[in-house]
Amino acid sequence: MKIYRFLGMLLVVMLATSCNYLDVIPDNVGTIDYAFRNRNEAEKYLFTCYSTLQRMQYPQHNPSFTTSGEIVYPNDLRDNLGMDALGFNIIRGTQNANNPGLNYWDGEEKGLALFAAIRYCNTMIENVDKPIDLTESEKLRWIAEAKFLKAYYHFYLMRMYGPIPITDSNLPISSDENAVKVKRMPVDQVVEYIVGLLDEATPNLPLTITNQTTELGRITRVIALSVKADVLMTAASPLFNGNADYAGFTGKDGEMLFNTQVDQSKWVKAEEACLAAINLCEQQGLRLHTFVPPANIPSNLPDSLRQVLTLQTAITERWELNNELIWAINPVFGFGQQEFGMPRLNAGSTTNLIAQGTYAVPISQQELFYTDKGLPINEDRTWNYSNRFSIRTSQSKDRFYVHEGYETINAHFDREPRFYSSIGFDGGVWYGNGTFDPENAQYVQARGSASFAGPKDDIRINIAACWPKKIVNYLTVYERQMTWEPYRSPIIRLAGLYLWYAEAMNENGKPHAEVLEYVNRVRSRAGLPSVQEAWTNHSTQPTKFTTKDGLREIIHRERRIELAFEGNVGWDLRRWKELQEVLSRPMQGWDIYESQASNFYRPQLLFAPVFNQRDYLWPIKANNLIVNNNLVQNPLW
Repeated sequence: MKIYRFLGMLLVVMLATSCNYLDVIPDNVGTIDYAFRNRNEAEKYLFTCYSTLQRMQYPQHNPSFTTSGEIVYPNDLRDNLGMDALGFNIIRGTQNANNPGLNYWDGEEKGLALFAAIRYCNTMIENVDKPIDLTESEKLRWIAEAKFLKAYYHFYLMRMYGPIPITDSNLPISSDENAVKVKRMPVDQVVEYIVGLLDEATPNLPLTITNQTTELGRITRVIALSVKADVLMTAASPLFNGNADYAGFTGKDGEMLFNTQVDQSKWVKAEEACLAAINLCEQQGLRLHTFVPPANIPSNLPDSLRQVLTLQTAITERWELNNELIWAINPVFGFGQQEFGMPRLNAGSTTNLIAQGTYAVPISQQELFYTDKGLPINEDRTWNYSNRFSIRTSQSKDRFYVHEGYETINAHFDREPRFYSSIGFDGGVWYGNGTFDPENAQYVQARGSASFAGPKDDIRINIAACWPKKIVNYLTVYERQMTWEPYRSPIIRLAGLYLWYAEAMNENGKPHAEVLEYVNRVRSRAGLPSVQEAWTNHSTQPTKFTTKDGLREIIHRERRIELAFEGNVGWDLRRWKELQEVLSRPMQGWDIYESQASNFYRPQLLFAPVFNQRDYLWPIKANNLIVNNNLVQNPLW
């Protein structure tokens, strides 16, 4: 770690990307006094505090998105948009302590310098009294926003590195070398500090954003309570609560950095925080999203397609029209991102060099989604699991999910609506892309190089022949030119908050009927029967939901399905200590160069993931341990 990482310093400006109020950050501001000489300059500095947050949400730079196993990417492929495989390659075994990928500690290798972002927040808090034309209410709000952002940056680092230094204030320039050699603090102290900041910030944040044109995306009380729930859910989970794997992990002074005894009170606090966030969300009118067809959608839209669009637009609908969004970030998928999740659908798109379609969904992720009975495919007594790769031709009754007359496999039939809203597969209907007649919807043709979506060269290739449809707005058009319909990428939405609450209640031993109320809200919106009905009537394990362990498995899977491809599941799998199990299985896709269905649908090994116990925490760059001898490395690195 550079010796001056935590020093107070002259303002360094970080430009934000493509967002109304964040586009006004000035270049080359000379001094702190200048930066806070009046209200306008101080507000620009506040937006500097936000700017790191805006850039953290690009999917390829998100540790949760790239290491979750939901998406795989061609090894070392770099396309003409500057997209690269660095983050995705971490699960191929490229991570190392000498030069860590996605290094958010130092701001290197596609990571952002979060300690620098924290320093900006401290500078904001320490100098906000200087502008004489700043009203008291504005000052209180801006301090609250800076405290929230400081808390969130600490939280992000904690999820990646575990015990981290707490940077509550900037050290003076005159600080000596020993003062800046900070040490890592125990995880429980870090959590306490983060929660304390959020509690301080919450009362002075607005309940809602009234001026959405200029302020949408700034922090509200609803966001703060929801993030507090996230922090406490993480702290209560097995990675951070009684993790015996880290017994003996101490600082240089011998202080234990991880607790090794499970503390049930952490789940109680998490449950209380989730309920408080839910209550405030519902008081402010938040509810699970349903699709309202715009004028260009035919009035005879079939119920099945309407259901799919409800689930798609829960992610891609504009924030002001989506009452489910609690917190979302500026439209990253609208700028050089949606095209990575979109297949070529017609002759015109095969000549488009912008749209690569390179985000590939491995077979294991496809098989995670439920059957139409709302059950795992290997637990549904009515679903032919053993013959799921057998060839089948789509009939008229299937035409709104699978193109009529198309040869595909059994695994693509009789699946839940979230499968069809989330996955673009060979033969699958892709409603939208400029075609809104449901009887003539476009569909994916992925078999062999001669097909529209099949491999064209070493750049325009999807190595699994399956796409994350969920992250593409149905109004985005892929022809000879791309016409993007941008949206804000969700960080927290109400469905995820409901599932947090259900998880916490289950861990606290609440009656399963109370727990399932919130799981079933999410399932009902997805067009599925209740957990009780599905398991009792159709499962090979009809009593699974009646036990704490069985219900935990159901809730975890529900989160992985509902929040797939949103950049959240990777954090879940880490805090649950389940990522090693998920990545113990080979990543497979279809035989993409074969044109005949019988040959195409043969699972092919893409690669064997590399994930060991040490990978639950990121390594600190080795050179930092030399510069600062108060730091210790994470275990096994």
